Amino acid sequence: MTDVTAEGGRNTPSSPPLAGSGRPPGRGRRDWPLYEVFVRGKRGLNHVHVGSLHAPDDEMAVHAARDLYTRRNEGVSIWVVRSTDITASSPDEKDALFAPSGDKVYRHPTFYEIPEDVPHI
Repeated sequence: MTDVTAEGGRNTPSSPPLAGSGRPPGRGRRDWPLYEVFVRGKRGLNHVHVGSLHAPDDEMAVHAARDLYTRRNEGVSIWVVRSTDITASSPDEKDALFAPSGDKVYRHPTFYEIPEDVPHI
């Protein structure tokens, strides 16, 4: 039995290892890499961040994400990404990062005719 749970789940990192879990005593899930989980819903076009979990490897992270975040068949695709592999901008950098696109008016959709029968635009 594997004791992979979501962040803040019922099995806390301080709880003893489950019998037959294959995990040596003293080595907790917090030693496993942290993964961020993104799920794309049946009707959605984008993957949405739904939570985090610890898992021993990428394959187990996908299985655990499926078990934890798509219990009611609400997803069609799951992405798991190690948290250490994510690089993000800071909200403090917003002006310097996004201001250059403001002077490129051709990027705004006001110059394009969008047909009404085209979905999701």
